[in-house]
Amino acid sequence: MTKPIRVRYAPSPTGFLHIGNARTALFNYLFARHHGGAFIIRIEDTDRKRHIEDGERSQLENLRWLGIDWDESPETHEQYRQSERLDIYQTYVDQLIATGKAYKSYVTEEELAAERERQEAAGEPPRYINEYLGMTDAEKAAYIAEREAAGIVPTVRLAVNEAGIYKWDDMVKGEIVFEGGNIGGDWVIQKRDGYPTYNFAVVIDDHLMGISHVIRGDDHIANTPKQLMVYEALDWEAPAFGHMTLIINADTGKKLSKRDPNTMSIEDYRKKGYLPEAIFNFITLLGWTPGGEEEIFSQEEIIQLFDENRLSKSPASFDSKKLDWMSNEYIKKADLSCIFDLAKPYLEAAGRLTDKAEKLVELYKPQMTSVDEIVPLTDLFFSDFPELSAAEEEVMVAETVPTVLTALKEKLEAMTDEDFQPDTIFPLIKEVQKETGIKGKNLFMPIRIAVSGEMHGPELPNTIYLLGREKSIQHLANMLEKLA
Repeated sequence: MTKPIRVRYAPSPTGFLHIGNARTALFNYLFARHHGGAFIIRIEDTDRKRHIEDGERSQLENLRWLGIDWDESPETHEQYRQSERLDIYQTYVDQLIATGKAYKSYVTEEELAAERERQEAAGEPPRYINEYLGMTDAEKAAYIAEREAAGIVPTVRLAVNEAGIYKWDDMVKGEIVFEGGNIGGDWVIQKRDGYPTYNFAVVIDDHLMGISHVIRGDDHIANTPKQLMVYEALDWEAPAFGHMTLIINADTGKKLSKRDPNTMSIEDYRKKGYLPEAIFNFITLLGWTPGGEEEIFSQEEIIQLFDENRLSKSPASFDSKKLDWMSNEYIKKADLSCIFDLAKPYLEAAGRLTDKAEKLVELYKPQMTSVDEIVPLTDLFFSDFPELSAAEEEVMVAETVPTVLTALKEKLEAMTDEDFQPDTIFPLIKEVQKETGIKGKNLFMPIRIAVSGEMHGPELPNTIYLLGREKSIQHLANMLEKLA
């Protein structure tokens, strides 16, 4: 009988949801939904020193924002946080101690540090040396009694089978093999504070929750043999493992980091006004390909297309320019009402939520990569005329420029406010062309620069209309004065 597909995303509430973790959650979600399996959220909160307030809420809230849903979580099930499962872990720690597969270790941190220094000085690989090595039973009992009398709280270590071979057929990378003798000796499964270590707790959780496949980043490859040792010690069947390749920064070629200035947390992208559909689509292509040239897909299409056999063996490249391109594509296709609703908080904070605000959003919607850009894009309409760049200055020194600007200024001055409408402005410019004989780039570019201070932008008649008749006349006058 085929084991039912159950996968999990198990974040630690030690920080915000970043690109790498979001990809792990997303690929597990897609795998479950494509195959009709279950997607589970489990909170791994045993690292109490790095635990941050609100970390769990932030993780779940931003996953929901991305469009990810789940079947089981701490919201619906008890003991889906590791801190609530300490009694469960203790049961299996006791079982392993009773069967001789684990033992209490009384070596102090100072002694461990001294041994590491000795090994480093001797050029030896770092490893734990069993403290009971060579002791008789009586010596061992005396050693333990002495340590306990000194108030030393023990850790619990798994007795490693150093002759063992630990291998698995990785879903992404193929067969991977580790030798038990290269793990670094017996390792801690329970810390002095009673909390389990990651590699022990994750095995207990995955087994008891019926996890069939573990899909995660390849920084976890070195953890997998330790986890296989726990499965072996408890005589449990291990799940299938798949380790996704690194994500690298396209600009630097280095591994993507939480501290990388070119990337942000999902919450940061959300606050800037990126659309969740764009982020979802972009992350999906970090290490997976649907085949073909198409790159824009709906969530439903991605679920249908997702094939774990197409997970890449090569590092995934995080290209912020591609993200911005994709985000712009989504914004262009989105309903104006949706983008305007997203833009309102930014406009309001900048004091720009006027009666023309929706029209401004419509005007600049095709240019935006994130909705917060609506504020700098509309600076023209709310501030003094900007300084020109060298390229813009070069356009404005042409001898025909004053003729064009003077003709347009006079025509705008002759208009009434009632006549000043979007559909009357383009014919006005065409009249300037007819009267002056100046056309094409020599006509439109100086007008655009004089009015907006930019060489490129939205439809020129719309820009002039939203700027207003008086302000357009003033900008033209300012430019003529500057040229004179």
